[in-house]
Amino acid sequence: MLTAEQEVDETLAELPHEQFSLAAARHIVRDLYTHRPAIYWADFLATLFSGMVCFGLVRRWDELLPMISATAVPAWLSITARVFFFACACLFNFRAVNFIHEVVHLPARKFWLFNATWNLLCGIPFLTPSFTHEGHLDHHRRRIFGTTADGEYLALGRLSRWWIAVYLSQALWAPPLAILRFGVLTPLSWLSPRIRDWVHARFSSLVMDPRYQRPLPSPTKLRAIRWQEGLCFAWIVGVVVIGSQLGWSRLISFVAQAYLMGVVIILLNCLRTLGAHRFRGAGDESTFVEQLLDSVNIDSRWPWDMAVAPVGLRYHATHHLFPAIPYHNLPEAHRRLQAELPADSLYHQTREPSLLAALRKLFHRV
Repeated sequence: MLTAEQEVDETLAELPHEQFSLAAARHIVRDLYTHRPAIYWADFLATLFSGMVCFGLVRRWDELLPMISATAVPAWLSITARVFFFACACLFNFRAVNFIHEVVHLPARKFWLFNATWNLLCGIPFLTPSFTHEGHLDHHRRRIFGTTADGEYLALGRLSRWWIAVYLSQALWAPPLAILRFGVLTPLSWLSPRIRDWVHARFSSLVMDPRYQRPLPSPTKLRAIRWQEGLCFAWIVGVVVIGSQLGWSRLISFVAQAYLMGVVIILLNCLRTLGAHRFRGAGDESTFVEQLLDSVNIDSRWPWDMAVAPVGLRYHATHHLFPAIPYHNLPEAHRRLQAELPADSLYHQTREPSLLAALRKLFHRV
């Protein structure tokens, strides 16, 4: 006997592809392709600044207390405040880091300054420079999506639930692996072309599939990658040198807090990624409609869903449908498509009421 989820899967598979008109959908969102630089700059800078302030307040809260109150503050209140600032730092910085998704989609010539600023202020300090996410563009190509050449996709719907546990476990080991990548392997790759090719193929992409091997870059692209790698290496060296001058206790405290924040950020991103697709693919090439049906729109305005899928990532199916629409227009694009497409349109099958609902279905499907 089929479960309810299996019945839904079979129903979706049997729906005729003619039930979705790409031309009609394009007409509905035809005026939503304009990028507004002011929104990008204001959103990113305000988010990053808020994250930095909250990160600093976690350790400097005791120094701020005398300025707020002359009386002694209970220990429980101090601990609560630290936890609050730490949670805010994680959420703000998680949002700032997720601008990497927009960076790789933005027109390179028009937004070169924003790209460079994001890398200098966020990508480099968090050891996630934009070149590590450039493979995301392949994730949108019909002939690559869902295949072994798509590093951002795993056929989890056909694998054991242990794969989900393994995927989530990277929150613990990915931060030290990033330090190893940019602090040790980067200078070694400058000395040996063989190491250079191995590092680029195996340790230079933010992906789901551990088997993924990135194609080797062109000489022009390699120069840009080396600049970003060099800045990441310099950042690591600078933190160690300056931190040791200020005192090893401060350095250890900073690294410990940064590691814990990294764990939270990566865990949130893993949960967001797991809820972005159905992961029904079998590893072969998909049609455009199959790619759409495998993608998910989180149609929710709950603070949790908005925080865990920021910068337009709640509307992942809409993004796959129209990758050129900027993140600030995706909510309006989704609203129009929901309202104006026919009731039997396949687009409506991409909707989930919450991230938790999408994760629950994935867990029962695998």
